[in-house]
Amino acid sequence: MDTREPRPLSGAQWTISAAGHEAVVVEVGGGLRTYRQDGVEHLDGYATDELCPGSAGQVLAPWPNRIRDGVYSFAGRSWQLNITEPERYTALHGLVNWAKWELIEQRPDEVIVGFDLPPQPGYPWPLRLRTRWSVGPDGLRGDHDVTNIGTEPAPFGFSVHPYLRLPGVPVADIAMQVPGQTRLVLDGRLLPVGVTPVAGTEYDYTEPRRIGDAVLDLAFGQVARDADGGSAVTLRGPDSSTGLSIWADAQFGWWQVYTGDTLTGERYRRSVAVEPMTCPPDAFRSGRDLIILAPGDTWRGSWGIRPGV
Repeated sequence: MDTREPRPLSGAQWTISAAGHEAVVVEVGGGLRTYRQDGVEHLDGYATDELCPGSAGQVLAPWPNRIRDGVYSFAGRSWQLNITEPERYTALHGLVNWAKWELIEQRPDEVIVGFDLPPQPGYPWPLRLRTRWSVGPDGLRGDHDVTNIGTEPAPFGFSVHPYLRLPGVPVADIAMQVPGQTRLVLDGRLLPVGVTPVAGTEYDYTEPRRIGDAVLDLAFGQVARDADGGSAVTLRGPDSSTGLSIWADAQFGWWQVYTGDTLTGERYRRSVAVEPMTCPPDAFRSGRDLIILAPGDTWRGSWGIRPGV
């Protein structure tokens, strides 16, 4: 008889903390379950024994967002991925967000987790993923390495899916600034059919703007970059004392913003998912900003959350 206690649905839990900041990284998906500062929740996370809702805090690779019909061509061959979003008939959010990641290294303020993605039908390229999660006075940071451990070039894209919260501030009252100067035009399946400038439109968040009743599940591109090549999205409450910034380095040229309108129950429009992406949705088909990882090559990217901006 097996007398071991049941494992949480999110698997092993690895807590890191420093300077009043604390985060919990989970085995299932290798992503973030919670992040708080001095007891204030900055992520809309989930319970230890809860199935991760709405991809909250997950790592999305080897592609972010959706691939139309799960079908794409690469290097002269066509591939069919499993359909993981049946209602829109797409392959959604990659192949690693429900995998069992392993603990590689742990210190009080950081943890390194990894997963080796095996070759499989639809994506026959093995990848080695490593993530270093850390916290400190500047907030939360994720450093990601992905290596092609196979013998052929591999198509690749990357994102993460944190839901950001401002304590006591409804989504409608958040003033958001997004550095994207263009947005994708989407069809009824939330798949891109074009690109258009945001200047002068209802989607122009290049200056802080209250979200109000806007319904967003949208990718912004052509980002205005900082001096170091990176960019950031900021969220602020009605008073200047409440706010945070999510930043990403030069590897990320797109920002996806989702106001949680299709989530149910208490999670409906409770937080804003702000996702730094290396490429837009359906990049395996369009080729737009698609990364080609040569055998032995490693892609590296970093992002983080700074409370109190």
